[in-house]
This record gives sequence, C-alpha cells and structure tokens, in this order.
Amino acid sequence: METLPKDRVPLLQKSAFGAGHLALNLLPGALGVFSFFLLTAFGMDPFLAGILGGLPRLYDAISDPIMGFISDNTKSKWGRRRPYIFVGAILSGIFYILLWQMSPENSQMYNFWYFLIFSLIFLTGNTIFATPLVGLGYEMTTDYNERTRLMGFANTVGQIAWMIVPWFWVIIANPKMYATQVEGVNELAIYVGVICMVLGVLPAIFCKGIDAAKMENRKEISFKTIGSSFKELFHGIKQVSQNKPFMKLCAATFLVFNGFQIVASFSVFIIVFYMYNGSYEGAGTWPAWFATISAMLTAFMVIPVVTRIANKWGKKNAFIIASVISIVGYLLKWWGFNNELNTAFNQTSLAKSMTKGLQSVFDAIGPTLESLNMSWFTIDTTQGVPWLIFIPIPLLAFGLGSLFTLMMSMTADVCDLDELKNGMPRKEGTFGAIYWWMVKLGQGLALVIGGFVLKLIGFDGGATTQTAETLYQLRLMDIIIPSVTAAIAAWVMWTYNLSEDKARDIKEQLVKRRGEL
Repeated sequence: METLPKDRVPLLQKSAFGAGHLALNLLPGALGVFSFFLLTAFGMDPFLAGILGGLPRLYDAISDPIMGFISDNTKSKWGRRRPYIFVGAILSGIFYILLWQMSPENSQMYNFWYFLIFSLIFLTGNTIFATPLVGLGYEMTTDYNERTRLMGFANTVGQIAWMIVPWFWVIIANPKMYATQVEGVNELAIYVGVICMVLGVLPAIFCKGIDAAKMENRKEISFKTIGSSFKELFHGIKQVSQNKPFMKLCAATFLVFNGFQIVASFSVFIIVFYMYNGSYEGAGTWPAWFATISAMLTAFMVIPVVTRIANKWGKKNAFIIASVISIVGYLLKWWGFNNELNTAFNQTSLAKSMTKGLQSVFDAIGPTLESLNMSWFTIDTTQGVPWLIFIPIPLLAFGLGSLFTLMMSMTADVCDLDELKNGMPRKEGTFGAIYWWMVKLGQGLALVIGGFVLKLIGFDGGATTQTAETLYQLRLMDIIIPSVTAAIAAWVMWTYNLSEDKARDIKEQLVKRRGEL
C-alpha cells in the first residue's frame, strides 16, 4: 500500500533524526575504545577497570525505564521528548569530555572514584538524551513502511560512527599524533563531546513527534507523586512484558546482538595471532579497515537492501532472510581468514594487480596524509594484502545491518498494539527503554561469555603466540557462536504475527477511537 503524504517524514526531519543516531552510536563506540586506555594509559588495575565497566551498566538498567516513563508522561508546549533530547545532548557531551580529563599522576583510587562518579553523571545525561530520542523515532510516523524507511535512514547515518571509531585505537596509540596515550585520550574526548552535542540537539530542533496535547491518562510527574509514579512505572513495565510480539523482538535482538558481541574481538585476534603470528605491527591497520569496511557496507548496501525487502515482503520475512544471509557470511569466514588461501590468492595476477593499484593510491595521497599528520591511515602492501578476509563482509553484515533497522520499525508497530489493548498514554519511551535495556544486558553478558570462551580454548592475551589448537578453536567459535544465535533468532521470529495487514488494521481502529479524520 502506498504511503500517504501526511505519513511521510520530510528529509530534513529524517536527517536530523539520523544526526541524533550518529551521536547515539558515537558516544558508546568511543567510550568502548577509550576504556581500553584505562589500563594502558592511566595504569588502572584490571579488576578496578572491570568494576568501572560493570557498575554503570547496572545503573543504566534502572535509569532507562524511569526516563522512558517520564518522557511518556511529560506535558510541555515543546512535546514529550524534545526538551529532554536537547538538554540531554548537551549534558552528554559536556560530561563525556570531563570523564576523560584524568591524569596518570593522580593516585589509582583517585582516578577510580573520579571515573566512576563522572560515568554515572555522564550516563544520566546520556539516558536523558537517548531514551526520548528512541521514543521520538517510534512516533514520527504512523505508516508501516515509512517507519522502516525512517529507521533505515537513521541507522545508515548512525553507521558513520562505526566507520570512525576503529581508528581511535590507531590514532591514540600513534606517537606521531600524540606524545602520550593520555594526551590522545584527553584531546579526542573533547572532539567527540563537542560533535555529539552539536549533532544531538538537531532532533530536538527539527523533528516532530505525535501531537500529545489531547493525550489522555498521563500521570503527573513531580516530587509529590514519586510514590504513585513508581507504581505506575512498574505497571507499565508489566504491560510491556506481556506484549508477546514485543518480547519476540527483544529475544531475537538479544540473540543476534549477543552472538555478535561475544566474538566481536575474535576477528582482531585471528588477524593478529593466526594470520600475522602474533605481530600487531605486522597486522597493522587491517583490523581497523575490516571494521570500517563492514560499517560502510552495512550503511550503504545492507540497510537499503533490507529496507526494500521489508517493504516488499514484510519485516518479519526480511529479518529471517537477512539472518540466513548472515549465517552464510559467517561460514565464509573459515575460508576468508585462511592463511594458505590468502597466500595462494596473492600469487594470482588479479591479486597482484589489485595490490599494485591499492599501493599506487596510497603512494599518491601519502604526501598529503603526511602533511596532515595522518600517516597512520596508510596501508603497507609489502607483506601482501589479505584480500579474502573482506569477501564475507557483505553477507555477514546483514546480521547487525538488518537488526536495528527492522526491530526499531517493528517496535513502533508494537506501540500501536499496546495502545489498542491498554489505552493511553502511548508508551514509546518505556518500550524503547526496555528494548535497549535488553541490548545493554546482551553487551554485558557478551563480555563475560566472550572471556569465558577465550579462557576455555586456552587463549592467552599476554602471550606473543598461541597454540595451533587454540587458534583452530578460536576460528571455529568465531563462526559457530554467531551462526547458532542468528539461527535461533530466525526461529523465534518465525511465529511473529504482527504483519502489515494487521498493523494497518490496528492503525484504523486507533484512528476511529481517537476520532481523527
């Protein structure tokens, strides 16, 4: 069915929403990279660093649903979400900058408490920004297919963050860029914070959500009503958890995202320890290029393709198709990351001409990069190029590339179903908070499970080499774990029943109930 003009989101609003998603991805992406330097640059004890990674996640799990409830029930002339997005974006940027203005000259416990306190303050600002932003996206259009196009556009822009983030490792650790890693962390944090402030306020200025002026049954948000508000919050969470289609979305997201996150670092280890015999210098920037090209193909190939499939054959079918394609991509990694095959391919005339062309490009731009102090961006082809590692990327990118585009679009449909069953107020904020709580829970568990898998197969991160058996099992786990979780997620979604026809029928019932034309 063709989307009505009134249900289309103008390009300006899509662009502003996409800018918000770029900030939404850049902040946690940068935080993940910078946290590594707590150990190497600031000398933080690994156990204390682990606490600094875990405690804020617990705080997140509590604060997100609360913020979702608050934004769902807010009454203001600027709407339910936009004031929080504006203020939260500014707070997020400021406190991200302050979070990383530490010095290794301070005592370890001083830096521990400084980082912990500012982490909690930063996450408060980020929750104020992120939770209403997600809820705003769910209500920017009521059209089944336009929701997918909106989320596809936003996630395409958001992928730019993942093209940039892998290079933070290279830049911070490059002595030609910064005299010390501390200096690199301190300065880059300022750039990240300012960029996220500028991008983050754009949705608050340009995007429009649902007209909530006449929305009924909203609860009063004040210090006097804290007790009753918490009661309503838990009642809303209970209603959300009883929404079967939504719980299927959460389960599928948890499986796909958790499966990917468990092995997220395995590709780097395989490149360094298996393909380059434990030499980080030999591996050079290939891990960064692998991540960047993955993000580029996700943004400019996978998301547009998945959006078209969803609009033609339905969102559920698009997810299942994308999951199957990603499994094929994971299986291809066995051959793509094979040393012997890469060596053999590099002897072919095709590979030689490709390598020669690549080197000529970097020879041409080398002086310019050198003048910009960006020599870290170059590629050394003297040891050959592992071309085959890039072959699986277009297929395995369908896993995460489809996930948030489709799931966020389907969550918007689920919000309609909830209004039909439970009435006003609409709970986009609560749905978004619980959905992303599942994502964060997956991240936390993935760190634990991933470490357990590495320990189980005998991987020693402090060693310069690994045993042949360990590397063999590492390559197997890198394929088996995400393939199995993707397959289970596809099975879970097989019985998802909120089709386009049903979604449009729900929309018509809601329009009649509200007395809208």
